[in-house]
Parts: sequence; structure tokens; C-alpha cells
Amino acid sequence: MKKFDNHLGALESLLQAPEQDLTNEFVQAGVINKFVLQFELGWKLLKALLAVEGDPKAATGSPRDVLKASFSWLDCLDEETWLSMLRDRNTVTHIYDAKNAELLASVIVSRYLPAFQRLADGVRDRYGDELDELA
Repeated sequence: MKKFDNHLGALESLLQAPEQDLTNEFVQAGVINKFVLQFELGWKLLKALLAVEGDPKAATGSPRDVLKASFSWLDCLDEETWLSMLRDRNTVTHIYDAKNAELLASVIVSRYLPAFQRLADGVRDRYGDELDELA
């Protein structure tokens, strides 16, 4: 499945974040931008998987609707974490000071990065070899 492959490819890049100097302004900006991309790929992967599961939210769902529907069938998703990611994704363009950027970069590394990894592992566990056959 192309959306799963895209999620994994972007995740590989974001997994380098813990090794970086998160006090550096340019590193923070890069980590935050990678997070936004990773979140977009993640919720769109979930939307595609909802379609596979036959859930009507796949056709018209907003990111919040897709996330809410996904919590019921994919055990690896932590509702509080993913809704927090959605809030942070929605407000990231309003981060104007270095303290908030550093805090968000830290949260991305400590909380969101493991959630993205759990999504990849959970999807792999649930669908296995079927992933190659899914649209």
C-alpha cells in the first residue's frame, strides 16, 4: 500500500530527530515540519484503511472524524495522543517564539514519534502481507 510506504519513508527521516540538537532553532523548525508531514501521512493512511474496513467516515471524514473512527478498530492508537497531535498540527503555524518551538519539538520526539512508530507496527501486525495488495 503506497500510503503505508509513504508513512514509513517519512517516519525513517523523523526517527533521526532524537539524535539532533533540539535547542537549535533550525533543527526545531525541521522537526516540526517533519511532524506536520508525518501527521498528514498518518491520518491519510488511517483514512485509506477505514475505506478497506468499509467505514463510511473514509469517504467524507475530516482528520478528527477519521481519527475517532480509527480508535475503535486499531488498538495501537492512543486517542489522547493522536488528538493532541491534531491540535498541535492545527496550531503549529502560530508558534512565534523559541520556547514554544523547543517545547513542541521535545513533545514530538518524546510522545509523538513513538505514536507514529506504534501506528506503523500496528498496521503491519493487523494487515501483514495484505498491505502489498491494498490500494
